[in-house]
Amino acid sequence: MSWWAVDVQSDPALRDAIAAWLVTETGQAVEERPDGTLVGFAGDAAGADGLCRRVRHQFEPAVTATSRALGDVDWTTRWRDGIAARRLGRLTLVPSWLPVPEDAELVIVIDPETAFGTGEHGSTRAALRLLEALIQPGDLVLDLGSGSGILAIAAARLGARRAIGIEVDEEAMPVAAGNALRNGVSDRAEFLHGDAADLAPLAGPADLVVSNILRVPNVALLPAITRALAPGGIAIFAGMEVPERALFLPELERAGYQPIQEMEDEGWWAVAARRP
Repeated sequence: MSWWAVDVQSDPALRDAIAAWLVTETGQAVEERPDGTLVGFAGDAAGADGLCRRVRHQFEPAVTATSRALGDVDWTTRWRDGIAARRLGRLTLVPSWLPVPEDAELVIVIDPETAFGTGEHGSTRAALRLLEALIQPGDLVLDLGSGSGILAIAAARLGARRAIGIEVDEEAMPVAAGNALRNGVSDRAEFLHGDAADLAPLAGPADLVVSNILRVPNVALLPAITRALAPGGIAIFAGMEVPERALFLPELERAGYQPIQEMEDEGWWAVAARRP
């Protein structure tokens, strides 16, 4: 079948919202390129042109969208290409269609399907590295914007007594639940559908919160994260590009947080900070 791609460029603060909108509109996974371009897919030229018009109307004037023809490829599974087993400290991330490396210590078998999170994205890797470094056995962990469930599942595999993922995209919920079941942590990793600003304080007090979203939502969520964390608890903020460091650190300081560790990965930046 000959498919068409729709390339969408936008303000970084809108990418999560646009990606979720594209998944809802097309029923297909969305590709994010290193330059921030989001790529959606349509079955024919008319569908691609219509998708371009609708995304411009929905997010105008902050987006540009263009379409292009693709070859005869099944783009419903194209997202698998280039995804390989990846080691991050003690963790080894493996997609379900590949064998587990023999020397792997803690394995997470993860399939994103239509949800974000494979370990192929620099923001996810930076968050995972900080999580592995800072989690303590028996912690209660909240994962805000949980997507595929990778961070909540990693927390459970790393010794959390309970990990709760909160996700606004309802279609991601069965993906995360399936990944938790696949990894044998359904008894300790659960997922809630709704707004993290409302649900996170109700799920706490947590020992550790991970918020792998974007800078603007991270800033907006700071009051809710403070209410969700136990005193002295740690919050990991990811989903930000390296130049955004200078914008986010002052927000942390104003909220009374003390940065304790930072991580960069392919242009993405994450920070762990302790709540007062």
